[in-house]
Amino acid sequence: MKHLFFIIITVVSLNQVISQNFKFGKVSKEELQEKFHPIDSSASAAVLYRHESISFYFTESDGFMQQREIHERIKVYNKDGFDWATKKEYLYQGSSRFEENMSGLKGVTFNYVDGKIIKDKLSSEGKFNEDYNEYTKINSFTMPNIKEGSVIEYKYKITTGSLGIDDIIFQYRIPINKLDVKIATPEYYVYKKQMNLKASYYPKIKESAKNLTVPFKYIVNIISAEETDVPALRAEAYAGNINNYRSKMALELSAILNTYKVVEKSFSSSWEEVTKTIYKSDNFGGQLSRSNFYKDDINTLLSSVTDDFQKAFLVENLVKSKVKWNGNYSKYTQKGIRSAYKEGVGNVADINLLVTSMLRSQGIKAYPVLISTRNNGIPLFPTREGFNYVICMVKKGESYMLIDATEPFSTNNVLPERVLNWRGRVITEDGNSQWINIMSQAKSLESTRLNVKINDDFSVSGKVSKSLNSYSALRYRNKYALTTEEDHIKALESDKGDLEIAELNFENKKDITEPVKVSYEYELSDGVDEVGDKLYFSPLLFLALKENPFKLEERQYPIDFIMPYEDKYLINIMLPEGYNVESLPENEIMEFKDGDAKFQYILRENGRYLQLKVNLDINNPIIGSLDYKVFKSFFSSLVEKQAEQIVLTKA
Repeated sequence: MKHLFFIIITVVSLNQVISQNFKFGKVSKEELQEKFHPIDSSASAAVLYRHESISFYFTESDGFMQQREIHERIKVYNKDGFDWATKKEYLYQGSSRFEENMSGLKGVTFNYVDGKIIKDKLSSEGKFNEDYNEYTKINSFTMPNIKEGSVIEYKYKITTGSLGIDDIIFQYRIPINKLDVKIATPEYYVYKKQMNLKASYYPKIKESAKNLTVPFKYIVNIISAEETDVPALRAEAYAGNINNYRSKMALELSAILNTYKVVEKSFSSSWEEVTKTIYKSDNFGGQLSRSNFYKDDINTLLSSVTDDFQKAFLVENLVKSKVKWNGNYSKYTQKGIRSAYKEGVGNVADINLLVTSMLRSQGIKAYPVLISTRNNGIPLFPTREGFNYVICMVKKGESYMLIDATEPFSTNNVLPERVLNWRGRVITEDGNSQWINIMSQAKSLESTRLNVKINDDFSVSGKVSKSLNSYSALRYRNKYALTTEEDHIKALESDKGDLEIAELNFENKKDITEPVKVSYEYELSDGVDEVGDKLYFSPLLFLALKENPFKLEERQYPIDFIMPYEDKYLINIMLPEGYNVESLPENEIMEFKDGDAKFQYILRENGRYLQLKVNLDINNPIIGSLDYKVFKSFFSSLVEKQAEQIVLTKA
């Protein structure tokens, strides 16, 4: 019966989509009265209709111009869906021909009040323009009078002389009832298309062609998709950047043909051609030979140093102290390395190509490495646009060091997590290139020592000492190195019961060559339960995992811990006077998939003391979705184990 009910609901939903009028402004009473999505009842909002059309029109002055038309109708079910009433478009503002401009914006909010459809038009008060950076502005708008149950609708156009086409998005964080996409390109521009192979939803793509005679005769190649009931892209715990799994299509210009249909210019047919094209840019390879402006500084810094890796470390720190990252990603410089050095600010390429240039000026084998960041996905075919970031590689013999000088607390081969995306393309002399692994091979360690004393009033006190290295240290510094001690303590106390922390000590806060060392005294008022003449407590106290983060019954995406790591706990418990051990949790060792993950719980009694050793090893940081149920069970078991209690009874 449940299956029959689902089929009926789905058919009704499809019939509604087919029968709906998606002409702008023709919102129905049924759309406004809908209380929840008929297929995805958890949705806070839904796209009732999305139309995206990309086409090119010819002008005598500028040639072909690109036009993107957007029309969306969105249903807001509850307050969590209010964010969908605001839309932002990031518009390129470089050279005048390639400048992006929005026009024709109009929007309406529809509400159903006392049996009537009430319309509120988007006015100038709801439209905003701001400069995002030197090359980008943001045009945004917020729809008026949003309520639970509102339907919003808007449409606009974006025009540009650029031949580059933005990724075509087929999936949102909310369901899409009806999706209508069409891309029409003149035959003179050949585009290579690539679907996101990590996505779990694939639309049906149709290809066709038609003749146009405006103002001359040519063929238009058309890619289209008409979809109904596109599922929402749901966030899942430890999935990395969820956008990596979004259903989308990339279109990259691979060739330009002349009027005789002969290739006039070819792009990106191989990875070698991609990297050589990038390397030839004055804003990339052209920066690497510029050195006069820093020559004196670098000679003074390295005058007594002979080891290339030590030189690289010193240069990295010099650049960190001189040039602050402005938050912008790019493989191309924004200001140029000279201006960035003089002005003290720059984008990713300004900073990391500066490091590369400085090292090369000293005869060191330093090379730029092209990266696609975690939020940009993995380039699966030769593409210039697939790379949005650059770091530096220093080679010494068979060893190499990876450097990203944009982050104050990253260090040699400990890169910002945004960079850790499988592999990078290192460019050697003259633009030649090859793939290198950029994922962390070394295991990050967080080691915790906890001393426990049960007081006469059954409160618990003692000391916590932590040591963290590699990425565990980087995460801790990023979180706490720039906060006040008061805020640090508040964060440590948060969600840990009636815990009070004092005497906080944070060593090597900014010394990235050493592990982070943290220690503090604590008192916990609710760590022990007294029931009759017995005491009950979990030996991990406030350090125990409270719940399994993996709650879904099924999972579409891999679990991504980013890097291998180990959590180690050593707990020393002094038993209170007048009490003996009645029962202890059993020792246990659990393993997932031949050691991809391992959990050990070893508790020993020694006179008036108990000692517990707990280890969690994640040796393989990627857990495939097919293994999800087994891993979820493994993790549930270790959470339950950490919650098991020691029972003491009066002597």
